[in-house]
Amino acid sequence: MIMKEDNLPFKLAGLTKGTVLPEIKRTISQENINLFAEATRDFNPIHVDDNFARKTPFQGTIAHGMLVLAYVSQIMTAAFGRKWFDSSQLDVRLKTPVRPGDILTFGGIIRDINMNQEETLVLCDVFCRNQKGEPVIIGSARVKV
Repeated sequence: MIMKEDNLPFKLAGLTKGTVLPEIKRTISQENINLFAEATRDFNPIHVDDNFARKTPFQGTIAHGMLVLAYVSQIMTAAFGRKWFDSSQLDVRLKTPVRPGDILTFGGIIRDINMNQEETLVLCDVFCRNQKGEPVIIGSARVKV
């Protein structure tokens, strides 16, 4: 079944190879990291104990990878709505640790659209970079629309 165009935040007719997904910027704070630790019950000291974390190769606390990935999901939800939750796949690599104070930019671009009689599969390249322009996340996402 092919979804009607008006059920998507982007009109399907407007989705083409090269379409840029909405970008978002987020500043990561230690409070964000602590709240995520509370929500997930992941209190690894590398995330929440600055004294411990300063003695590691990271030399300070770092954000949970899943916290950063949640923002990738946010851009995909903005682009594809409920379809992102229903039929998606994310294949990414975390490249650089995220520290309190980092300003992250998340975005993506449609790499390809494959259509057949039953479904349309949208393939996207997704990214996150920090304020220095360093890649934090690189990878791809797939969603059936």
